[in-house]
Amino acid sequence: MRTAPSDPNPGRASETHDTSPAAPTDRSRRDFFRIAAAATTGAVAFGALPEGWLRDVEAAVRQVQDIAPETLAKDERFWSHIQREWRQSAQFINLESGYYSPAAREVLDARCAAIRKINETPSFYMRRQQKDDRERARRLLAELAGCDPEEIALTRNTTESLNVVLQGVELQPDDEVVFALREYPSMREALEQRAERYGLRLKPIEIPRVPSDPAEVVDVYRRAIGPKTRMILVSHLVFLTGQVLPVREVAAMARERGIQVVVDGAHSFAHLDYAIPDLGGDYFGASLHKWLGAPLGLGILWMKREHIPNVWPLFGDTAAAKNDIRKFEHQGTQPVASIRTLADAIRFHRTIGGKRKEARLRYLKDSWTQRVVDLPRVKLHTPRDAAQSCAIANVSIDGITPAKLAEILYDRYGIFTVAVHMGVRVSPNLFTRPSDLDALVRAIRELAK
Repeated sequence: MRTAPSDPNPGRASETHDTSPAAPTDRSRRDFFRIAAAATTGAVAFGALPEGWLRDVEAAVRQVQDIAPETLAKDERFWSHIQREWRQSAQFINLESGYYSPAAREVLDARCAAIRKINETPSFYMRRQQKDDRERARRLLAELAGCDPEEIALTRNTTESLNVVLQGVELQPDDEVVFALREYPSMREALEQRAERYGLRLKPIEIPRVPSDPAEVVDVYRRAIGPKTRMILVSHLVFLTGQVLPVREVAAMARERGIQVVVDGAHSFAHLDYAIPDLGGDYFGASLHKWLGAPLGLGILWMKREHIPNVWPLFGDTAAAKNDIRKFEHQGTQPVASIRTLADAIRFHRTIGGKRKEARLRYLKDSWTQRVVDLPRVKLHTPRDAAQSCAIANVSIDGITPAKLAEILYDRYGIFTVAVHMGVRVSPNLFTRPSDLDALVRAIRELAK
């Protein structure tokens, strides 16, 4: 097993990672919020803020309410305050938020408190209180997702959510499912297993990687539909490259033909700002421990109310009615402290604001890709326009395999990414600092020479 270098990037500014105590010092807080006359164009002026981590964030956000998200995305004074809400290892630069996005300190503290609380009242909590916490989490999650609480099930991850659908929807042996070859492997494997076990016609398709117009993607799905097509599986945001697919348009086209659409929202939920029903799909699944920053082991399954009676759950359940979304939550004993903490993750996300978060994530991606895209040997495998990408991008360097590039970035430069398919996936987050991305750009420039 490779160990992290003690000094992964000599020459990188020491402030790249915050190794200070969990709470900002009084001095750092005073320094950050000290106001000079507002002479700098576009600068955000802050007043004195109350003590307390989340209260500081709430107060800071109140003072930028009138600033457009795209403008605020560039203001490092504001975001440097938000970055204090995470504490990340100083051993390397973390540019791999796609697998798992760490919780902010407020959420982490709430989870630890929930674990202690439940441990002090073990069976009592499980028998008398956990149901109330689950229902409260369901209501808050539905509000965030813009949908009916009776259409949401709390699961453990995207894979479980979409397996409920792909294994449970009634399909005949000769019915056809269309999906892109770049869908997440777990989803493809679920379909392949069902096809092998019960019979099902699978139609994998290639979609454009960097289309000049999203309509090109819709046209590929349209041409793939045949007389036996009953379902389309489509990712909202492709996990390999960060490409945002035109799900609304695909779903509208499919609906005209009576075809159900399953949306994989693993990387788009709480990353892009939208309401789930507005995508136009019939089913939706996502992991809440990705871009929402909830504790590990939480997912969401949404489906239109009219579909609920006709979908079989993964686990047998005779307690819930056939038309009750809760029939999909019969999973046995679970780490319920995570569900209790979901409210805190949602509160933190909403305090920052979905539109501000999306604009900042897109700005971070643009801030490094724009500096490397024209370098010799460098290839960007992610669309550059705002409608087709946000935080995630995939990059490669001719002559270096993706696995080798990820290894070099880590061993030589102390930058953690992941090799996926044609390049390395770079996934910054709200805790990412400009100096982190400067280090990535320097590394790519050196390697591309």
